[in-house]
Amino acid sequence: MTAASAPVRIDADALQQLMDALPDVVFFIKDDTGRYTHANLTLVRRLGLSCREDVIGRGPTELFPPRLGEAYATQDRRVLDGNAIASQLEIHVFPNRAPGWCLTHKTPMRDGARISGLIGISRDLAQPDGRHPGYARLRRVLDHMETHYHDIVRMQSLAQLAGLSLSQLERQFHRVFHLTPQQWLTRLRINAALDLLRGDDSIAAIGQACGFSDQSAFARQFKASVGMTPRDYRRIAR
Repeated sequence: MTAASAPVRIDADALQQLMDALPDVVFFIKDDTGRYTHANLTLVRRLGLSCREDVIGRGPTELFPPRLGEAYATQDRRVLDGNAIASQLEIHVFPNRAPGWCLTHKTPMRDGARISGLIGISRDLAQPDGRHPGYARLRRVLDHMETHYHDIVRMQSLAQLAGLSLSQLERQFHRVFHLTPQQWLTRLRINAALDLLRGDDSIAAIGQACGFSDQSAFARQFKASVGMTPRDYRRIAR
């Protein structure tokens, strides 16, 4: 019988170098105060900075617009309190880049019982898999959501439209579009709101026009997805 192998420890610098090769993934490690200790070049470039050293040692409030930086710092504190974030659909607003949707994952890093920092990635939302055999059927569901996102959209009705059970719809939809149907609907509604907030309609009217039941529900979902309130985004967009 052979002796058990020692666990492999991943070197953070080597992991950072590996992540430099991924142009559609933002990678980072932060210490227990929320300051960056590692960042891949994708993050550096999207921030409009010239080198990694411009990021290391700084926190999100120093690198992002004020309201957005505060939202990211709040999210980091939740993770540093021990609450991992998995597949959080959100839109990133970088200083030198148009807003873009991504899936964010963050998890605490531990040194024994103590949380010593966090590690995370944000992956750009991939293009749909048009070669999947169920694509045409699911496209009918997508077309329906794009036409009726401002109405009440029931997931069971979408499953019936596709001729699938609800669990089959969610499984196949995720395989093709990389999101659940509910996440895709949220994305449609928030995208519409981003456009309308550049105009003069009231926040309440925009929320209703985008399918939200009331202004508070709109504000909660918008902040969860964008990192700031509709009012704060309107100030930045203008």
